[in-house]
Amino acid sequence: MTDVRARALLVIEDDAPIRRALHDALSGVADRLLEAATGRDGIDLAATARPELIILDLGLPDAAGVDVCREIRSWSRVPIVVLSARHSDSEKVLLLNAGADDYVTKPFSTPEFVARIRAVLRRARLAGTIGDDGPATVAAYGLVIDLARRRVARGQTVIRLTPIEWDILRTLLSNADRTLTHQQIFDAVWGSATGSPQQYLRVHVTNLRRKIEANPARPELIVTEPGVGYRAELPG
Repeated sequence: MTDVRARALLVIEDDAPIRRALHDALSGVADRLLEAATGRDGIDLAATARPELIILDLGLPDAAGVDVCREIRSWSRVPIVVLSARHSDSEKVLLLNAGADDYVTKPFSTPEFVARIRAVLRRARLAGTIGDDGPATVAAYGLVIDLARRRVARGQTVIRLTPIEWDILRTLLSNADRTLTHQQIFDAVWGSATGSPQQYLRVHVTNLRRKIEANPARPELIVTEPGVGYRAELPG
């Protein structure tokens, strides 16, 4: 597969040495790397330059990173990858619920970071190919999942899922390789229902894994991000 390349990426980061390091690391990913040292400048550049992806630091001098994320997300679907020294699960949940697509903690491995950026770009370009507007068949780990026909099979064996299990699987596959928080999945599946998202999902995801994973104790498709949520992890 040819490596994905962006027309322009935007880095919102107040630390000049980190901006330089990112510029060097991402030279093979984008034709242009735009830079902003403040949240306000970053928002303005996001609006005027229309980058294909934004890398957002949380420790900005003029605004909380989560507020910058929310403001951009209110008018744009551009992928946002958060880059931060903060490691807490609650911080990750906050940013993912605010609309971030991925969260990378400092210090980070440059090759892994570049791979994560490429994965988010690739997912953004494929958005809509799983769902109502495009092919809805996923083949992975010996499974063939036809989301349009609500059918999943392993070889010649059809696996029966409950409506809730289907909705969870569809939500995760529609955001493949992206971690969704418990709240995001709960809202997508149950709508305005009240209750504990984590407890609801634990039961249904456990049952879903028993049906579709080759080894439910070591799941390959539905992966847990401890303290945060779940993601559907597809082979590269």
